[in-house]
Amino acid sequence: MYVGRFVVVAPSVGAYRVSSRSFPNRRARGTDPGTVTVGPTAEAPESDNPYIAYNCLRTTARGAVVGNGSHVDPIAEKLELGYPARDALVEPLLALDFEKDDYDTPRVAGIVGVPADDPSTDGDGPGAFVGTVRRDAVLVEAVTEPTLVATYEKDSPESFEFAATDAPAAAREAYDLDFEHAVCAVGVDGTAVDGFRSAIVNGD
Repeated sequence: MYVGRFVVVAPSVGAYRVSSRSFPNRRARGTDPGTVTVGPTAEAPESDNPYIAYNCLRTTARGAVVGNGSHVDPIAEKLELGYPARDALVEPLLALDFEKDDYDTPRVAGIVGVPADDPSTDGDGPGAFVGTVRRDAVLVEAVTEPTLVATYEKDSPESFEFAATDAPAAAREAYDLDFEHAVCAVGVDGTAVDGFRSAIVNGD
C-alpha cells in the first residue's frame, strides 16, 4: 500500500517518514540542534516544486514537532511562544491548508512530549497531539497511544501498532514499515522536561 508521507505520534516518541513515487532523491539531515530537514540529494533533478524541501522535525522547550511540510516551523514557533499544544497545531494547519498540488495532498503533523502543565493536556503529561488538514476536514486529536496519520489512504488519525520507545528505533521502525516507496525517516523521543533526542534513517 502507498500511503505517502506519514507521522506516528505517542506521548514520548514519534516518527516521520517520507514515502515518495515522484521525488525519491531526497535525504533527511540534521541542520541545527533540534532541527531535521528533508531536501533533494545532489543527484536529484532540478524542480520548482515547493513541497519537496522543508524542516520535518523541530524540538522546543514545550514539545517536539514532526510533519510533512512548511507548517512544522510555525507550529514549533507557536509552542515556543507559549501557545497550548492543541492551538499551536491547529492554527498553522488552518492557515496553510492542504498542499495545492495535483493531489490536494493533506498536511500532517504531530507534537510529542508535551508537558503536564500545558492547558491542552489533562495534567498527567507527557502528552501528544496529532493532526491533519485535508480538503474536506481539519482533524486534531490528543493521543495516549501510538497514532498514525498519512497523506493518502490513512488520512484520518488511527491507532497504530508501533513498538519503538526511543528515537533510533522509531526512525528504523518507521522506515521499515510495509508501506511502499520509503525514502527516509526521522525518529524523536523524550519530553519537554527531560529534553529530546532525534535519529535519522536514509535509504540507499
